[in-house]
Amino acid sequence: MSTTRRGGDAGPVSDEGQTPHSVQQPTGGPLPADSPLARELLDGLGEAVLTTDSAGRVTLVNAMAAELLPEIVAGTGLPGCPIAPLARAVTDGAEHFDAEHRGRQLRGYRRQLAGNRYAWYVRDVTEEHARADALLAERSRTAFLAQAGSRLGLSLHRDQTLRVTTTLAVPYLADAAVALHRAPAEPYTRWTRYAEGAPAPVTGRAGPELSAVVPGLAEALDGTLAEPCLWRDVTSDGLASVLPPDFDPPGAVLVCPMRGAGGPAGALLLIRRSGRAGFDPRDVELAREFAARAGAALATAELYGEQAHLARVLQTSLLPPELPTVPGVSIAGGYRSAGDTLRIGGDFYEVFPHPRGALFALGDVCGKGVGAAVLTGRVRQSLQTLRLVEQRPLELIHLLNRALFDAPEAARRSQFTTLLLGSLERGPAGVDIRIAGGGHPAPLLVTASGSVTPVPVGGMPVGALADARFAETRVHLDPGDLLLAYTDGVTEAHGGPIDVEMFGEHRLRAALASAAGLPPAVLVDRLLQLVDEWLGGQAHDDIAMLAVCASTPT
Repeated sequence: MSTTRRGGDAGPVSDEGQTPHSVQQPTGGPLPADSPLARELLDGLGEAVLTTDSAGRVTLVNAMAAELLPEIVAGTGLPGCPIAPLARAVTDGAEHFDAEHRGRQLRGYRRQLAGNRYAWYVRDVTEEHARADALLAERSRTAFLAQAGSRLGLSLHRDQTLRVTTTLAVPYLADAAVALHRAPAEPYTRWTRYAEGAPAPVTGRAGPELSAVVPGLAEALDGTLAEPCLWRDVTSDGLASVLPPDFDPPGAVLVCPMRGAGGPAGALLLIRRSGRAGFDPRDVELAREFAARAGAALATAELYGEQAHLARVLQTSLLPPELPTVPGVSIAGGYRSAGDTLRIGGDFYEVFPHPRGALFALGDVCGKGVGAAVLTGRVRQSLQTLRLVEQRPLELIHLLNRALFDAPEAARRSQFTTLLLGSLERGPAGVDIRIAGGGHPAPLLVTASGSVTPVPVGGMPVGALADARFAETRVHLDPGDLLLAYTDGVTEAHGGPIDVEMFGEHRLRAALASAAGLPPAVLVDRLLQLVDEWLGGQAHDDIAMLAVCASTPT
């Protein structure tokens, strides 16, 4: 039961003593629903609050709403308010809207109140958008640099690296990119250009006037420019020699040094059209990082090019020679290097004709690859010289051992070679051969009837010891007989059904027996094919073989 007080400010109260228009807080006194305190709380909110009546007119505007939406005041009809996205949302009955207003990004949500009234809560999300945009931009930059690093890392040729550099930069960094590079052996500067919409990069030569016109370019090319240089007052005439004829007037040019580990590698010009925004600090930093990666890739490509050139020179000098013609004798050689890229290794053979017949050598240098190839070249050059003063195999191998052992630091490097060194002379009934051995596998004698017999030689490796002992043996080839000298890469080739079994001497002998009577060149090709099939594509050691056959009189 409730009672009513008359007079004063008191209104009707309930049995509990509360007025009907108050809210009892759990730990405080009564708070009027429309008190100045409630208004103060609304004005203290960090988001704008608008309330409307059933007709859509604004009945309440808090302080943040007055700041963000000064066009809206109490009594404004939201369906026709100046903020178009909000007006459309009210008209369409939408629950939210997004708007750009007075340079700020706003986002609003609607909540229904009692009596067909509504409250709109509007937040300033400008900073959130800026953070999201910055995060997306950073992710985009990171993805660009990752892609650039991957593609540049795959390029091992100078011209290819320059093409990749310019195509990567367009259009992400610029509308046109020009990479300039001066090779040490070239007196002029070369450029590679790619512009947006072009089918492919193009190249040309830059004259000295370009460096004189473009600020910072000369310093970038000689290595004295450390940071990108921004050219704002661009003149089209200064870039006419490197820009496409139909390119729009440039608005900004960024000159970036491309540096390698050993110094300057080139310069990169990033050119934006006048209608595009210039380079902001983040663009400059990204361009600096990209140019640094391009410079490192270009330096690597230069180094690779030098090494490839040296390898080609080394390959030309160390590949097995074309064998000479020796009257009364058929000779054929076969070769497989362990390093398929360079096709050079530590196994070798040589044939030196002389009036009575020829000297021949087949050896296996310890190790493989370029290091073994260098020693191979030393051995072959020594033989080329020593054979002019000595043609007896045993005496010649002693001279070779002394020459190798006396080479600078030879003992410290522990380099040596196994070797068969032979001299063949034509006779009235075949060929007589003297063979000196230096720790090499015994050659195999294949008769015309198909028997296969090893010819033991023995001896110690050449170049290992100053007082090494060597051996010599003699063998006679009747017409149709063949002597095969080979390196252990043949018998030690791993393959077969379990990939660990060696080809072995027994398979080599069987192959020779079945090929008896074939010309040396055919026999060698057949042996190489059998070994290749046995390997089945597996890695292998260097392989060399030399077949000498006494010709049948005609």
